[in-house]
Amino acid sequence: MSNELIQQIVQVLKEQVVQDTVVPRNIRRAAEQAIEVLLDESKEPAVRAADAIAILEEISEDPNMPMHTRTIIWEVLGALEQVK
Repeated sequence: MSNELIQQIVQVLKEQVVQDTVVPRNIRRAAEQAIEVLLDESKEPAVRAADAIAILEEISEDPNMPMHTRTIIWEVLGALEQVK
């Protein structure tokens, strides 16, 4: 269950944040970092989720972030909080 959810979250981050050229580079970079953390199989899913949350929360308040991207980040954060 957790791994499935993580895969879905990675998919959303890739398609809707990393590949969106409207999103500032630093935010895309943070999303890429979060993806790397989430795909690190050497850690428990809950640990990976917590690490990704830390990265994404840091950028979630960035004033340069487009509103649609902020909404996606918030949804991703909500989903990550459910990973056990």
